[in-house]
Amino acid sequence: GLKALCGGEALGQDLALDLAGRVGELWNVYGPTETTIWSTLRRVVAGERLPGVVPVGRPLANTAVHLLDAELETVPVGSLGELCIGGAGLARGYHDRPELTAERFVPDPFAAEAGGGLYRTGDLARRLGDGDIEFLGRRDDQVKLRGFRIELGEVEAGLALHPQVRHSVVVARGERLVAYFVARDGVAVAGEDLRAFLRSKLPEPMVPGLFLALPALPLTPNGKIDRKALPDPEMP
Repeated sequence: GLKALCGGEALGQDLALDLAGRVGELWNVYGPTETTIWSTLRRVVAGERLPGVVPVGRPLANTAVHLLDAELETVPVGSLGELCIGGAGLARGYHDRPELTAERFVPDPFAAEAGGGLYRTGDLARRLGDGDIEFLGRRDDQVKLRGFRIELGEVEAGLALHPQVRHSVVVARGERLVAYFVARDGVAVAGEDLRAFLRSKLPEPMVPGLFLALPALPLTPNGKIDRKALPDPEMP
């Protein structure tokens, strides 16, 4: 039967189940170019219960995936960490970019033999109880508020850990962070509950000052979140 592979963007539940009913096998795959493309995969079975975004699964053979904190220490199951990849697929580095190579390709503290490398993807994820890995966002969008450097992607990923948050986007408005979110199954979630939840996971400067529930996040024609179309909150 026909096999289909989905990669490059997060695979949503509705599209995944629609495709799974049309092809013989559907696989959700993940991997950056620096690891010669695919590093993890997960098969999607027609009719199965899925979260809003399909997990990226588990490592391929000869590949190791670690979820690490800023000190490259393993985070607990279910906790937010940077997705780092080791194993046979790693590139040697970036051509004529020694500084960037040194920043992203680091010695692998988990390798069985000395000399192995580890690629820091900049992607944020968590390991689920069944061993699958769930992609939660990027660290790339950094702002500076009141002297603190804040990765907006880390705040969004922290919100994604809340069981009643389906989608979220965090932006800087003036000197405060504003979190726009879509609740799962339309269940109302109080901003104070989300604030308390984030305070248990993130430093205080990274906790948004305002939480706004939306029925859906605005999208561009190619399906990306349209930050410019987010409603302008009335800041107190």
